[in-house]
Amino acid sequence: MLVLPEAVGRDGTPALCDAVRSALERTGARARVVVCDTGALGPPGLAQVDLLARLELTARRSGGRIRLRAPAPALLALLAAVGLRFQMEGQPEEGEPAPGVEEAVETGDPAL
Repeated sequence: MLVLPEAVGRDGTPALCDAVRSALERTGARARVVVCDTGALGPPGLAQVDLLARLELTARRSGGRIRLRAPAPALLALLAAVGLRFQMEGQPEEGEPAPGVEEAVETGDPAL
């Protein structure tokens, strides 16, 4: 897990991107997700959007993704307004059923 600091300027972004890249390299094929704790981020603004977009891009280039922990509702609204979607911690990954949900097939259903 990567805890994001309250204030991150342009100078701090490369170090956080390196941390994401390193975390994905350390885990190898076992885990392809880095959880980013956003609870300490200050009031949401374009600097936070830029940071999260760069972290996601770095993770994707390394074969992984980031997942947000504790994002403020205002940050989620801002991310949605600029067209960025992130997975939240506790959400199932795309294509996976939600925890506790089982797919069932009833006999007599036609094959798709």
